[in-house]
Amino acid sequence: MSQGNNDVPVSVDRGQACAGGDAPFTPGQARACTVREVLDRVGGKWSIGILVAASQGPVRFTELERCVEGISRRMLTLTLRNLERDGLLHRRVYPTVPPKVEYTATPIALELYESLVTLTNWAERHRTAIAEARAAYDREHGTPS
Repeated sequence: MSQGNNDVPVSVDRGQACAGGDAPFTPGQARACTVREVLDRVGGKWSIGILVAASQGPVRFTELERCVEGISRRMLTLTLRNLERDGLLHRRVYPTVPPKVEYTATPIALELYESLVTLTNWAERHRTAIAEARAAYDREHGTPS
């Protein structure tokens, strides 16, 4: 059992990857792994910004590139592909030259939207306090910043 949140049993051996391995997962292990994979995807560094933007309505690749600060074209492409694969984004290609591509949040992503906005607002409100706590911790423990 993991420390902390006891809502989801996590009994997967830390050395074993979620997908693969020789031994089959027990039902509890498969469920915990799936939950972890979903949380990793939607909580990923770039996913939150993309999903928030796409939840406002159709958004194009270049718009996402501008509004998701720091993301590279390659990482944006990979993240969009993964979010589409997971059913969180719908990709629509218009038959124009050059092709016009729009991404829209799916109903399950729209259900997640409020939680993502709450999380990003919380992070914005507390980022200074967290930075100060880190600096104090590093001073106290001699850890370089």
